[in-house]
Amino acid sequence: MVYIALLLLGLCFGSFVNALVWRIYQKSLPHKRRAASQKELSIATGRSMCPHCKHTLHAKDLLPVVSWLLLKGKCRYCKKPIGWQYLLVEVVTAVLFVVSYVFWPFEFDVQGLFLIVVWLISLVAFMALAVYDIRWMLLPNSMVFPLIGLGVMQTIMVSLLFGGGVSYLISVIAAVAIAGGIFYVLFQLSGGSWIGGGDVKLGYALGLLLATPGLAFLMLFTASLLGVAVALPGLITKRNTVASKIPFGPYLMMATFICMLFGQQIIDWYMSAVLGVA
Repeated sequence: MVYIALLLLGLCFGSFVNALVWRIYQKSLPHKRRAASQKELSIATGRSMCPHCKHTLHAKDLLPVVSWLLLKGKCRYCKKPIGWQYLLVEVVTAVLFVVSYVFWPFEFDVQGLFLIVVWLISLVAFMALAVYDIRWMLLPNSMVFPLIGLGVMQTIMVSLLFGGGVSYLISVIAAVAIAGGIFYVLFQLSGGSWIGGGDVKLGYALGLLLATPGLAFLMLFTASLLGVAVALPGLITKRNTVASKIPFGPYLMMATFICMLFGQQIIDWYMSAVLGVA
């Protein structure tokens, strides 16, 4: 029953992500280039619309996955194609929700339930940021800052209400210094040519969520490996060059997902199998 609930919840939030990304991008455009008015683009009050013909969508058009399949990936009103992004984001968000529950590394006590709720909200932000970064090579503050706020709230709650105390706070500070601080140094040294300012702020947010320096370091290492693995084929075939820009945000968030669920197991295995530390 929990799996079904999380699956449906993930599908609904995936649909929300698609609407959120489009609205935030439209709001970033000059007034004359926007597809709708400021009021119509409001996240809280704006009605869902087709990005092509701007026709208001009804409930039957907004069923996650089902509507896309029944309409064969086209708008009911203007018949223009609705990209695979919409279907993919909904499915991936639902899968991430279920996988997070199955492999959640903490007990499902009060603290564990609080942490997984924060985590699932974070996943929604991850999906929105990943889509935005892939499409427009940008991590907007309007998405990153709420994620930082969520991490700060987690830190306060665990430190004060769940007995984390000063030791937890010190651990979080160290994680933030690693996940965001290293990027900040690289940003300053390169004048923003090696890494973007959005990645620095995202690093701070991810450090807050991971909360331990070991996981923060593993996240950076894993993200680098993922980035190299994806970029290498393009370099070999000469479709890309070393100077080619790639959106690094999705790799950071993918690595954070891996480290949150499996990071401590990876660290324990490395300490035992490689370093021989029991």
